[in-house]
Amino acid sequence: MMEERMLPVEDQQLERLEIELLLEAVYRKYGYDFREYAYPSIRRRIRRRVMLENINTISSLQSLILHDREAFDRLLADLVISVTELFRNPEVFRWIREHLATELRETAFLRIWHAGCATGEEAYSSAIWLEEEKMLERSRIYATDINRAALDRARGGRLSRDRVPLYESNYREAGGKSELRSHCEEDEDGLRLSAGLKKRIVFAEHNLATDGSFNEFQMIFCRNVMIYFDSSLRERVHRLFHESLAPGGILVLGGKESLEFTSYGARYEALSEKYRIYRKIS
Repeated sequence: MMEERMLPVEDQQLERLEIELLLEAVYRKYGYDFREYAYPSIRRRIRRRVMLENINTISSLQSLILHDREAFDRLLADLVISVTELFRNPEVFRWIREHLATELRETAFLRIWHAGCATGEEAYSSAIWLEEEKMLERSRIYATDINRAALDRARGGRLSRDRVPLYESNYREAGGKSELRSHCEEDEDGLRLSAGLKKRIVFAEHNLATDGSFNEFQMIFCRNVMIYFDSSLRERVHRLFHESLAPGGILVLGGKESLEFTSYGARYEALSEKYRIYRKIS
């Protein structure tokens, strides 16, 4: 398909209509709501799927995914970008450990929500540092995503051998107190995160675009998820997080995200603007 800058205005309008109808069909048929995702990003991914399916129009893609669940699953994998790794941006985890562990240790029972957890590496990262700080046994980690396939992988807790060196490096930079392998079990395909970590994590489907709050949390992670949302959906998600955080709760955003230009900025204080870590104050 042609780049938008090369399309006549009428074709741009037609393409946008086709995309809106496709996303409406996805929502009505499968319950996944991408209607308020940032348009340039969602258009780029849909165009890619049209090309890979070897069809000519977005309308043809709509017909295909409505009648073929496997085709829809392929589209869903394009729309939900699962980019994560164990202790991704390790300096963020180091800051949390160095500045917040003492405070969090005083909480009787700690609930942490990893929203948009993808394949779960970030949730396991939290479980590891909590275990090393002797807090895991009185913690519950909720890891949610809209992608069922990603959640199934997350529940397995497997680390592929080719990524283990990166994860070990991240772990050390994040302030790890032991060896990453001490939190894993060996199997023929590589490493599997230990059962002790898994039992403290609840993996579940949750759609930030449509679903509501389901608990009160002392900490919420949502990193590099809202960069794909338009302003109205970001506002909805910030309302959801604010409602879900306990008084004094901690919100951790991605490096390209901010509370600026939302109606919730004044309800938090910045603990680390550099690492996008905020405390709820009202």
